[in-house]
Amino acid sequence: MEIISSYLITNWGMILVLIAFIIMLQITVFLDRKTIFRMYILIGSVFLLSLIVFAEFYLADINQYNEARTVMMAIRYSATPILIGLILYTLVKKARLYVILPAFVFAIVNVISIFTGIVFKINDAGELQRGALGYLPYVAVGLYSVALIYVLIRQSNKQITEIVPIAFLAFSLFSGIIFPFFMGKDYSKIFCTTIAIALFVYYVFSILQLTKKDALTGLFNRQAYYSFISTNSKDITAVISIDMNGLKTINDVEGHMAGDEALTAIANCFKKSAKAKQPVYRIGGDEFIILCKKTSEEELIQLIDRIKKKVSETKYHCAIGYCYLPGTNKDIEKMIKQSDKMMYEDKAKYYLQTGKDRRGEA
Repeated sequence: MEIISSYLITNWGMILVLIAFIIMLQITVFLDRKTIFRMYILIGSVFLLSLIVFAEFYLADINQYNEARTVMMAIRYSATPILIGLILYTLVKKARLYVILPAFVFAIVNVISIFTGIVFKINDAGELQRGALGYLPYVAVGLYSVALIYVLIRQSNKQITEIVPIAFLAFSLFSGIIFPFFMGKDYSKIFCTTIAIALFVYYVFSILQLTKKDALTGLFNRQAYYSFISTNSKDITAVISIDMNGLKTINDVEGHMAGDEALTAIANCFKKSAKAKQPVYRIGGDEFIILCKKTSEEELIQLIDRIKKKVSETKYHCAIGYCYLPGTNKDIEKMIKQSDKMMYEDKAKYYLQTGKDRRGEA
């Protein structure tokens, strides 16, 4: 009972966070079942790792069973990069399970270290000694953390509301690499709690973001569009209207799944082309709009050129119109109407040149 009590005292904060995490997963309506299942695996992994860490430090405190402690240390050093790899696999949309393979290679090295001391060993006095590859666990976690943060930023809309939770997650992960050099081995006792809190906070931020996002394309939705206009109207210097050509034909001939793939493909083109101050919104079926905040005319033209280039690399086509109006006294609705007018003229020109009707059919 004393050991259980000691574990609960040490990890009670983490346990509460994990329980709250499970409850949130039970009631969420924004995530698919596969992602939720992966989240459960993460929660279970964090809990199991906390048990191993506690047992390892308990053996260290009583200075007994160094062989068992060595095995547990190998497991802890191996589990940490695997855990970060699982986070990458869970949070990144297109990640595949093979992203965890390098972590298993690191794990093999740690297991070998049990017999060779190449990464670590415990001397007769019960003290930890680093081997030739003593910093490998930190390098492994660092590489996975960098990859995770990089991909999360890449798949985001690069708005401050998305970057902040990613930055928080990055700080939490990298603290696990840096803090041990200042806090010593004691940081390992709070590592699982740190990861649990970081994941839960990031999850809550992500759920809040999903209320502003279009489920199919990942772009901002109509509600976010109205919100941005109401709070940033004075800073909007340009509006870009975009409409996909021929979507109805794709839906009628190839099916709605093909239509969804088309919308996702061109949405990715917009996302990759736009910068942080140029949020992209899906406001209708195949209708998109970009509200450019404090964007110069030169930056506007460059953005349109980037969009056209990206879309030209796909098999799809879009009609584009824009309105540029610097200054603070402006009517956003009139800007949008002017942008839409140019976009419809571009659409008519496309159908005239291709010999297709307004449905995109030959």
